[in-house]
Amino acid sequence: MVPILKFNKHKLIAISLICFATLCFSQSDTSTFKAQFALGVNSPSSNGFVSNFEANSVNFPTINLGLQYMFNSLVGAKLDLGYNRFSNAKNTPEFKTNYTRINAQLVYNASNLLGLYNNFVTFLHAGPGISIIKPLGDYGENKTTFLNAMAGVEFHYGVSDKLSLYLDTSYILGFGKIFNPINEGFGSFNGNLLTITVGASISLSGCKYCGQ
Repeated sequence: MVPILKFNKHKLIAISLICFATLCFSQSDTSTFKAQFALGVNSPSSNGFVSNFEANSVNFPTINLGLQYMFNSLVGAKLDLGYNRFSNAKNTPEFKTNYTRINAQLVYNASNLLGLYNNFVTFLHAGPGISIIKPLGDYGENKTTFLNAMAGVEFHYGVSDKLSLYLDTSYILGFGKIFNPINEGFGSFNGNLLTITVGASISLSGCKYCGQ
């Protein structure tokens, strides 16, 4: 029994040391893990609709949720979800459409290139994803899904080491197929989308790069 107790004791000490070392490493890790939330407006391209259907040029809401991880002070990656809704313009058939997207993107800190200092940070982001279109009401059967590629720029202002407020402008390029027959496109969408949002970025881990 004694040898087993000694073995378990030594094993417990070893595990504790490993956990302590891992914790110390994670706390001194210079990477930054952030959660982001933004709210704004969207503008769908007119060529994404079939004939006689057209959306308002500016629509609300656009909601973006994301998780961002910086590998170092310059380069990172993020996974984000975007929800958009747009509705018909005047003198066109009545419709409302939900546009949801999921994107995996690379992130680049361009602050040094732009000469920004102190609490201002600029991030460029781009990457592929998938777009999910769901018309509402009478055209609910005209759902469609297609690949996309998006790119954008974020202008951050650091409120504290943990929090920054930002403005994001993004363009989502859609690779949707042509609607055939045309009635499959009633109330639906297969084009590009411009979004402008304002949000908050909250650090979930080390903040060495939050203010750079």
